[in-house]
Amino acid sequence: MILYPAIDLKDGRAVRLRQGDFAQSTVFSDDPLAQARAFAEAGATALHIVDLDGAQDGEPVHAPLVATIAANFPGTVHLGGGLRTRAAIETAIATGVTRLVVGTAALEDRDLLRWAVDRLGDALVVALDARDNMVATHGWTRVSDRSAVDVATELVAEGVRHLLYTDIARDGMLKGPNATGLRRLAEAAPPLSVIASGGVSSLDDLRALCELDIENLNGVIVGRALYEERFDVPQALEALAGAGA
Repeated sequence: MILYPAIDLKDGRAVRLRQGDFAQSTVFSDDPLAQARAFAEAGATALHIVDLDGAQDGEPVHAPLVATIAANFPGTVHLGGGLRTRAAIETAIATGVTRLVVGTAALEDRDLLRWAVDRLGDALVVALDARDNMVATHGWTRVSDRSAVDVATELVAEGVRHLLYTDIARDGMLKGPNATGLRRLAEAAPPLSVIASGGVSSLDDLRALCELDIENLNGVIVGRALYEERFDVPQALEALAGAGA
């Protein structure tokens, strides 16, 4: 299972939110590039970047900074936040990241989703964010009447290959991942490669994810737990490997 340390960008700094609430942000680094380098030096081979300002504005805000990070990180880099138009996606492609994470637009604009599948192929990740198992959009500010499982099934039919699942209620709260929700989602859409996000607070949480033995659960995003030094990148990698991931 791949470890994705998270760098969430707001006002040029690396922050973490609680339950997606922009009013509850904590600054963990004034230098996101240095933070990315630190993760790489610690052994991380993948990175998950979210342009939080872009998520609010509906278009990328930190493209130059993201491009610098991508050029200096020796591994896989995912980018999400504000990718709701073809122009925004093209801007994000130009940053040189490995994959783009598209959320709101992929769920609300079927024509854009189909274009993105054709344009990006394996480089497209669709973000499926849920609160009480119902899909949320627009930077998690709106909750729909569609279940995560139903939407995941539709995405498979459209040719999506990668899915990022976030349980908003657990994001930044250090309460552990939503194992039930993950299993339900992964089993409903087995062709999808699933990345888990939200709630990881301990090495035991990482081991527990591996022990779920979900074949298409291939990655996990960790943010606050790393920043608060509950464990470090080498320990996380060891936990994931030791659990037979």
